[in-house]
Amino acid sequence: MNAAELMVKCLENEEVKYIFGVPGEENEDFLFALENSSIIFIPTRHEQGAAFMADVWGRLTGHAGVCLATLGPGATNLMTGVADAQLDKAPLVAITGQGSSDRQHHESHQLIDVVGMMAPITKWNASIEVSQVIPEIVRKAFKVAETEKPGATHIELPENIAGQSLTEDYPILKKTRVRRSAPDMKAVSQAVDLISNAKKTIIIAGNGAIRSRASQALTNFAKTFNIPVAATFMGKGAISDREDVSLGSVGLGFKDYVMEAFAAADLVISIGYDIGEYNPENWNGDRDKKIIHLDFDPAEVYTHYIPDVEMVCDIAEGITAMHEQLDIAPYDMWYIDVRDRVRESIASYTLKDDEQTFNTPGVINVVRDILPDNGLLISDVGSHKMWIARNYRTYCPSGCIISNGLATMGISLPGAIAARLVSDQRPVISIMGDGGALMNIQELETAKRLGVACIFIILNDNNYGLIEWKQEMSEGKSFGTKLGNPDFAKLAESFGINGYKPKDVKNLKDIIRKSITGNELCVIEIPITVEVNDHLTTELEGYFNENSNS
Repeated sequence: MNAAELMVKCLENEEVKYIFGVPGEENEDFLFALENSSIIFIPTRHEQGAAFMADVWGRLTGHAGVCLATLGPGATNLMTGVADAQLDKAPLVAITGQGSSDRQHHESHQLIDVVGMMAPITKWNASIEVSQVIPEIVRKAFKVAETEKPGATHIELPENIAGQSLTEDYPILKKTRVRRSAPDMKAVSQAVDLISNAKKTIIIAGNGAIRSRASQALTNFAKTFNIPVAATFMGKGAISDREDVSLGSVGLGFKDYVMEAFAAADLVISIGYDIGEYNPENWNGDRDKKIIHLDFDPAEVYTHYIPDVEMVCDIAEGITAMHEQLDIAPYDMWYIDVRDRVRESIASYTLKDDEQTFNTPGVINVVRDILPDNGLLISDVGSHKMWIARNYRTYCPSGCIISNGLATMGISLPGAIAARLVSDQRPVISIMGDGGALMNIQELETAKRLGVACIFIILNDNNYGLIEWKQEMSEGKSFGTKLGNPDFAKLAESFGINGYKPKDVKNLKDIIRKSITGNELCVIEIPITVEVNDHLTTELEGYFNENSNS
């Protein structure tokens, strides 16, 4: 056995099912070690695609996704996806090859300091300098990546170490379960007192509320005491949008109806909320809200986010403890008008079946009507992300995946491939703009080769639409955003994938239904108009100008 084979056995011990990556000379021994293992290696067309697949795999399963690259440009290409996993709190282990250690002391072909490069974007990373530490390094990489809050780790394997023959057996370390802390009862009592004395309490549910048993505990708590819940983009689905207490999501770069509820509230319970998801200054600008912070980690120090109580513990246990101690009658539905305005606004964008002109929120409503409650929508990054976050009603945890930590264009196409590998029974629709689509369009070949049945919807406005929208709002003009594009349907067909251009809304509905029922891999190109972007901001500005006390 050589060191690479030992490392693969350690990965098998971690129950790794897939490794996504690009082969290279310096990871040759590792690749051949994978050949006869239980792990399936999936060659991708770009290292960024591999990292995004590992990222979404980790986010959906809670087990670290694994991606592989060689040294130099392979490692630099991997970085964006690794950073995305780190900021989106998705468990990921990146493995990179490296040149032999006997040439790392001088200038050498493709040689860069990958460990140094990865340090700012990982929870932990290391280079394997001697083969006997491989079991420890692999176990630590997975333990650190998967421990709350999850994130990315990195292992570098130099080629001379990988090929070393082992002179003795090194024990593979068993996996251990890390049990998270129980809530401190003094903190629970303080939180209960705050809730008991508050007139209007609201919950902001973040990315952490999606994980583990937190969603169920949150739903029971909010419904029992009639406390409204607004989810961040990455917290969508923590509570079903079918529930009366759901206010939808919060996080747009401008004031939306849901902000009325925050303005009226005197107590905010933040559950699994990272301030990187949405700046608390937007909902606590006057710093007048009392705040209960419930999360796996202590609160960030921030002027507009100074909690009155911090409950640092398992989120589900913390919610349950408050629920059991709280002895109050349910609040009245003080938020009902806000909730209804949000829902009426979403419904107003519904397109008629004979409509031949498409817009983003109209397409989102079509997808929501057809996709089963447990289906998965993966959003790319662009103006459509804002509409998906605002308008896509989500009914289950991880029913809508949005990157909003690093917020990376190009994630949804490779991410959808990983999602279908997680479950080939769950319908997956990926929505992307033309800008994000062409950042990883090459992974259509990977999807075709694997035979995964994803529906890729490309909303084409020949533009970097979100940047234009923001430029128009700030300067009344746009610059540097216009694009040209291929015929995406024909491009799909060149990969051997069905490509569609629906002629009207009914045709779009028929295509999506047929593709879901037939387990079909397809690309649907939809030219869109963008007037709805300005319509929304004008509508909201008008409303809040008329209701300036909100």
